[in-house]
Amino acid sequence: MLLAPPVGLVILLLLQEHQKFLIRAVSLVSAGITLGLAIYTFVAYDKGLGGLQFVEKHEMVKTFGISYFVGVEGMNAPLLLLTGIVIFTGVLTMWELETRTKEYFIWMLALVTGVFGVFMSYDMFMFFLFYEIAVVPMYILILVWGSTRKEYAAMKLTLYLMAGSGLIIPGILLLYSASGLGTFNMVALHGVHFSPWVQKVVFILLFFGFGVLAAVWPFHTWSPVGHVAAPTAVSMLHAGVLMKLGSFAILRVAMYLCPEGFQYWAQLMALLATVGIVYGVFVGLAQTDLKYVIGYSSVSHMGIVCLGLATGTVDGVNGAVFQMFAHGVMTALFFSSVGYIYDRTHTRDIHELGGFSKIMPVASAFFITAALCGAGVPGMASFWAELLVFIAAVKVFPVQGLLAIAALVVGALFALRVVQNSFFNAPNPKFVHFEDVSPFLALPRMILIATLIFFGFFPQTMVGMIKTAVVPFLQGM
Repeated sequence: MLLAPPVGLVILLLLQEHQKFLIRAVSLVSAGITLGLAIYTFVAYDKGLGGLQFVEKHEMVKTFGISYFVGVEGMNAPLLLLTGIVIFTGVLTMWELETRTKEYFIWMLALVTGVFGVFMSYDMFMFFLFYEIAVVPMYILILVWGSTRKEYAAMKLTLYLMAGSGLIIPGILLLYSASGLGTFNMVALHGVHFSPWVQKVVFILLFFGFGVLAAVWPFHTWSPVGHVAAPTAVSMLHAGVLMKLGSFAILRVAMYLCPEGFQYWAQLMALLATVGIVYGVFVGLAQTDLKYVIGYSSVSHMGIVCLGLATGTVDGVNGAVFQMFAHGVMTALFFSSVGYIYDRTHTRDIHELGGFSKIMPVASAFFITAALCGAGVPGMASFWAELLVFIAAVKVFPVQGLLAIAALVVGALFALRVVQNSFFNAPNPKFVHFEDVSPFLALPRMILIATLIFFGFFPQTMVGMIKTAVVPFLQGM
């Protein structure tokens, strides 16, 4: 799974720019292999046995205790599946790209290599190395293929994430030195009882460091700008997968290794999460650009993930991981749909689009489905994820939980407002000659919709998987 993208990248380096079909085909095959292996690990994972499976471990730098240590358990299997789905549909979404096609797909495969590495690594050093590999290509992808203040967005994103890394590195090194074991192995470090002050200091460093990528308020401002400027498939990866690296890292590194630090800072986590939920919804209400609407919606939905983690309960963490998956698929569908509309109309303004459902009913249906999922409609994956988080939040943080639920109601209102103004008013005469989406270009959107509906109707498939890891994880804390 980890090897397929870099092998595809090397093959792309050997191809010529004018061989566009071959470039796309190699990228699609590479992404298809990762998706196939991600589905296999998800299905073949033995829930009855639980624990860490599909383990591979090799010494890298013995002197410093650095090893290539990867595996799959109930909390990262859904995120590996999410990454496989998003990169595969992302390649299909960008099939029509003509500008510097070879370079674009090279950087895409480099980015997704880092993402897979983060989700499967159990060595802190390799975890952080893959984390940086995932982040760096975003600058190039936005700067070269982006739009709408792309230089500003690329630089802002890079500076924010560099600042986050500046907090992560001392936190990781402090754990390494305080353990006395001379290893970055997270399973081994989990057995060390760090002093309370070390845990409190390290946890807050890691929470804010990784929280930048998770768009934790008030370190979120790079995110909507980055969403708007990025090309379609990069927006899909950015919102669908990259933001999940931050929240997953808080769970896997900060909470796992610093449980007392987590208990000390849990109230602050819940407060910032609730502010992010409410803030994202109300700022989203004021937007007229479809991408900005989705960008601020993502800030709000990532707040739900953080709130679920802050509860420290089985339901809350189950819901948070499920929400990472559901939100990733939903935002990929959002940005894929908007990208197709923008490529034809060259506008994302809600009021200019008008009654777009009369002009492109199929393309409009994709966006409307994503909006319904974002509004928490039953039958979609996000309904169950949010339900679990809110049940846990109301029990542990009653005020924050009720505020988050109230914000969700407003969020449903703004989703319906966008749908009404963009797709169900009088059609704009400028766009009446456009053809609807072809069956081939509809395929990636249909895959994303099918995923949301499948896990919406069969949520236990996902919850049962996540729970095999969450219960022992929380008991270990």
